[in-house]
Amino acid sequence: MREGTTLNIVLLGPPGAGKGTQAKMLTNRYGIPQISTGEILRCAVKEQTPLGIKAKELMEKGVLVSDEIVIGIVEERLAEPDCEKGFILDGFPRTIKQADELKKMLRVCGKAINHVISIDVNREELLERITGRLTCRSCGKGFHAVFGPSKAGDRCDGCDGELYQRDDDKEETMERRLDVYERQTEPLVAYYAEESLLRTINGSGSIDDIQRMLLETLERGHA
Repeated sequence: MREGTTLNIVLLGPPGAGKGTQAKMLTNRYGIPQISTGEILRCAVKEQTPLGIKAKELMEKGVLVSDEIVIGIVEERLAEPDCEKGFILDGFPRTIKQADELKKMLRVCGKAINHVISIDVNREELLERITGRLTCRSCGKGFHAVFGPSKAGDRCDGCDGELYQRDDDKEETMERRLDVYERQTEPLVAYYAEESLLRTINGSGSIDDIQRMLLETLERGHA
């Protein structure tokens, strides 16, 4: 990245594509923050900001937090000093409406998205990745039945706790999450392609391979 340039990135990809892992690696390389909507929403609730209080009321009622609240919380986060040189949005926007609002809020402060990178992984591989996850009930350590099994079989090889599959990682739940992604978020691929911002990379390789492709894509865009 050239001196004085900003790097404002949106990472797209279905659940299990590895967006969070890649965002953390980009943060370490470029020194710009990873902004996860789930994380900043929990932070706003914990700090009892006005929007956080509204969000908590909705969550306690079991109601989805509205676009207006999510967008407001993202706007507050992007105004913080550590976003001056750029940011990585992970999990936002999720809909065309949110993408439109993001564009408007950035335009007001003279900013814009530089890169939208879609991490593409086929559905079968995503299901294998997610449904193979196992978690220790005692220490919370994660394993994978295929890619990173515990040496102790169905017990944690760290504390000997029982390994279990979280409800979020069960196949039927994952199928629903992927259906929601395809219905709500996949249209963003076409939206950002029309804006000439979209770059797609293959997310089926190793973590390091995907990171290398990400960096090559970003550096080409700033050459």
